Amino acid sequence: MLKMIALALMVCAGCSFGSGNLQSKYSTDLESRRIRRIAVLPPETHAPAATKTPSLERPLTEAPSSQKDAPETLAKQIYSTMASLPNWQIVADTEVQEVDRMRPFPNSAARLREIGEMVFADAVMVGRIQRFRERVGDDWGVKSPASVAFVLDLVDVRRGDVIWSARFDETQKALSENILAIGDISQRGVRWLSAEQLTRDGVKKAVDQLHQILTRAPSS
Repeated sequence: MLKMIALALMVCAGCSFGSGNLQSKYSTDLESRRIRRIAVLPPETHAPAATKTPSLERPLTEAPSSQKDAPETLAKQIYSTMASLPNWQIVADTEVQEVDRMRPFPNSAARLREIGEMVFADAVMVGRIQRFRERVGDDWGVKSPASVAFVLDLVDVRRGDVIWSARFDETQKALSENILAIGDISQRGVRWLSAEQLTRDGVKKAVDQLHQILTRAPSS
C-alpha cells in the first residue's frame, strides 16, 4: 500500500484527487415523513425563507460572475442525478419549469410550497451556488484549480420546513497536498476537474447520501 502511494505521488504530483468537503444535517423525523415524490426547483443564489431551517448556508462571498450559467448547471445535475436513482419519484423538470413560469412567485417558502403542491410533490429540492470558479488550465495541468461551493436544501411541502441540508465546498488540490484523498482515484481519475465536473461530483455525493436516508428500510 505504501509503495502504491509513493508511486502515485511520483507520477501524479501535479494531478488532483481532492475528496471534497460535504457536510449535511437532517431532521430527526425525516424517515417518518414518507418523502417519495420530489421536485427539483431552479437554484437560487441566496437562501429561501423556509422556517425551522437546519440549513448549512453560509454568506455568499463569491457569487458566480463569468459563469452565469452555473445555477442552471447545478439544477440540471441535481435533477439528472436524482432521476437516475430508484425507489423515489422525481417530478419531470419540464413540469416544474412550466409551473414556475405560470406566475411570478416570490422567492420565499411560500413559493417553494406552492410549486410543490401544484406538482403534487412531498418535498422540493433547492440548490444554491455560493462559488463557481473555473480552472485555468486543462485535465493534466492547471495554473489555478476549479473551486466550487453550493448548498442543497430539501423542503417539506406540507410543513414548509427544511428537512435535509447539505453543503459541498472544494477547491481541488494535488495529491501531494492531500494524500488522504487518494481513494478518489477510482472515481475521478488522474486529472484536474473543470468546475462543472467538480459540481457533478459534489451533487452525486450529496444526493447518494439523501437517497440512502429516504429509501432505507425502517427500523424494526
